[in-house]
Amino acid sequence: MATYSADYLKRLLAAVERFEEVFERWMETQVESDHVQSRGLHPTVWTKDGQDEAIVRTRELDVAEAAGAAERAVAVTGAKIAVAGVGVIDPIASWSLMAAPRALVTPQDVRLTAARVRGRLSTMIDDAEAASESTMPGFAPAAFHEVIWSAAAAHWTTHQYRVAVREASEALTVHWKGILGRNDVDDTVFWQQTLSAGEPESGKPKLAWPGDPTDKTNRSMRGGLEPLAKALNNLATGLNLTVRNVTTHTRDELTEQEGMERLAAYSYFARLLDQCEVRRSTEEPEST
Repeated sequence: MATYSADYLKRLLAAVERFEEVFERWMETQVESDHVQSRGLHPTVWTKDGQDEAIVRTRELDVAEAAGAAERAVAVTGAKIAVAGVGVIDPIASWSLMAAPRALVTPQDVRLTAARVRGRLSTMIDDAEAASESTMPGFAPAAFHEVIWSAAAAHWTTHQYRVAVREASEALTVHWKGILGRNDVDDTVFWQQTLSAGEPESGKPKLAWPGDPTDKTNRSMRGGLEPLAKALNNLATGLNLTVRNVTTHTRDELTEQEGMERLAAYSYFARLLDQCEVRRSTEEPEST
């Protein structure tokens, strides 16, 4: 299902298994907590009393090295997590932040991510081996926009393509509603108001293509964003209605190619939005 060979995916799997091994060895030297116990203000790990500092440092370096090798596996499988107020992060790459105040991740986050990555890689390896005799060119969905692939990956790797597309479309809307603080409207109204022409109103910021508004190219981009958003939102609505009907879902699943084309549309839209500037009413301060 991707351009990755089975051998490459197996190497990624070995890297993740190596990370898990050295991570648990390092955790033997640590006190383990979570966000509830730390009240969100304190680290979620700290060194146990009486530990040999040299041993702790050596094991930390082992984890850092293994994490560097395992990070690619997280990107390939889309097994990142969303952290409120921060965005999408990789718990394996962020393992060292557990020892910092207001820790973003916990040891359990790291373990669960590693387990998800192993599961998804196993499925991808099976797919790659099954397709090894095909001469058709492959593709790499992991190269899609981070928000899109992170939402779709779990379903994509188990061949639930319609659900993957639905989750990706909903994730993009949730992502931008969170950034703009617009959880007060439904999805269709949100995109209509956010990408429409005219000045923003108080409490209703807009996204606009940056640059000189009189420039011909910029005018075209600004004029095209709203209908593109409306078309993709309608697509998402239609998919939601059909996916939630179990009978339709089981009889009329998207093919891999159809799912890929739809995810590509959302990924393209997501990248356009990333290039936009947030415009707010002069009646409210800009968020920092």
